[in-house]
Order: sequence, then structure tokens, then C-alpha cells
Amino acid sequence: MDRLTEMEAFATVVDQGGFTDAAKKMGISKSAVSKHVSALEARLGARLLNRTTRRVSPTEIGLAYYDRARRVLNDAGEADALVTSMQSAPSGLLRISVATDFGVSLLSPVLGDFLQAFPEITVNMVLNNRYVELISEGFDMAIRIGELEDSTLRARKLTDTVRRMIGSPDYFERYGRPQKIDDLNDHKLLHYSNQSSANVWRITAASGEKRQVRTAGWLTVNDGQSLLNAAVSGLGIAYLPSFLYADAMRKGLVVDAIPELPQEVLGIYAVYPPGRFTQPKVRAFIDFLAETFADKGPDHW
Repeated sequence: MDRLTEMEAFATVVDQGGFTDAAKKMGISKSAVSKHVSALEARLGARLLNRTTRRVSPTEIGLAYYDRARRVLNDAGEADALVTSMQSAPSGLLRISVATDFGVSLLSPVLGDFLQAFPEITVNMVLNNRYVELISEGFDMAIRIGELEDSTLRARKLTDTVRRMIGSPDYFERYGRPQKIDDLNDHKLLHYSNQSSANVWRITAASGEKRQVRTAGWLTVNDGQSLLNAAVSGLGIAYLPSFLYADAMRKGLVVDAIPELPQEVLGIYAVYPPGRFTQPKVRAFIDFLAETFADKGPDHW
């Protein structure tokens, strides 16, 4: 006999308190339920049920076996449900954590296309600039920029962005243009307040050497667009990803502070909980983003 069916028959008898009700629950005959339970007891070499004319109850061994059997049966049911959901149309609430700058600049403009393509999905996009714990905080996925921390999360690269130091032509006309990294110590720098590195800029020199510039910022804010606005206004030099400054650079509102330095390329990733199967709604959104950003990158932003 099928081991899982034997287990289900036994657990159902315990749940229903007898063979008759268990047979009704399973949609089979009472004798069939009895045969499954007897076969299970014979295979295990133990009596799992106390049987009287009035009631049926699990033995001590039977109660211990029931707890484990119910977990196995629940897992089997969830596995069946997962396969069904994987074959069904993506639906349900999709909760996403996104860095504020990326969400406002790149994600918000394309969300409408996604929702029209998948009308059974609803999106809750949370914009913040902190590292969120996906599982414990109830997020289905997140978009992260830069080097990923070691974790059990799965990740898929969507595109790249470039980070540069930029300032307005007016600023450089007034204060001069830095010729090398050390010259930044004499300039007004605009900082992100939400970065763990605070007022430290990690920069790659033309030689490939990794350098750090540490100086108090003339202006410190927790929003990249505000830093860009400050740079355009001539308040100082900002260190920003290309998706923020690209349009302003095309218009001549900002320029490279030190063009000779190598570009710092940052990956943009979709990260999501581990597991052999990905929820259809998560898979649909990641595939949509990968297709949307397929032809975009540092040269596009």
C-alpha cells in the first residue's frame, strides 16, 4: 500500500475521532480506512490506536507518530499547492523594498506597464534607504545597488549603473576643478546622510589604487535627487549614480569632477528569498524588470 495514504488514513482517524467519520472525510469506505491503518501498524510493528466500541484514540506511540505524520502531510499538501500555483497566472500582493532614488527615478515610471500586463497582481512598493530583512519584515523581494552582502538570498542582475563625482560648470569656474583625488579635500562636498560610510568617499585612482576621501560635507541630506539639485545649483561636488545625473549631464548642467578617474560600475540586482521555487508574482516582476532594463545601463542613464 502507499505509505502516504496509510499515514493520511491514520491521521484522519485521529482528527475525526473514529473510522466512520474518517471514511466520510476521505471519501472511501470504512473498511478501506481500517485496512490502511492496519497495514501501517503492521509495517511499523506498533499499535498506534486504542480501539473500543465507543471510541478510538491514539496510543502514546501513536500520538508521537501523529505529530510527525501531520507535518509530513501538511508539507505534501503545500508542495501540491505550490505546483498548482506555479502553473497558474501570477496574482496576489507583491511587497517590494526599493532604494528611494532608484524607485522614484526608474521603477515608478514603469510600474504602470507591469500592472497592466498582470492585472491580478497588486504592488506595495516601500521606498527606503536602509537594508531590510526580507523574510522577517514581510517583503517578497528587494532591489539593491552595488556589491551584495553574503547571504542566503537569491539574486538576479538587472543592469548596471555608474557612480561619478559631478558638479556644475559654475561651481568649477568659481572654485577650480580638482586635478587629482587629494584636491577634493579643498572642495565643498555633498554627502548622503543615510550611508553607513557617512562622509567617506571610496574612490579608485587612475592607477587602480583604492582611496578614501574623508571630509565634512557642506551639505548632507538623505536623498539623491536633493544632492543632484544642490550640485546643479553650484553648491558643491556630489558622488551619485548615473541614473540620477545622466539627464543633467546631457543638458550640460553638471560635468565630471575628475574625468581621468576610472568609472565605478555598480550592479543593480533583484534579490528574493531562497528556495527551489520562486513565487509566480515574484518571477513575473523580475522577468519584467530584466526585459525593461535589458538594453539600458551606464551608457543609457
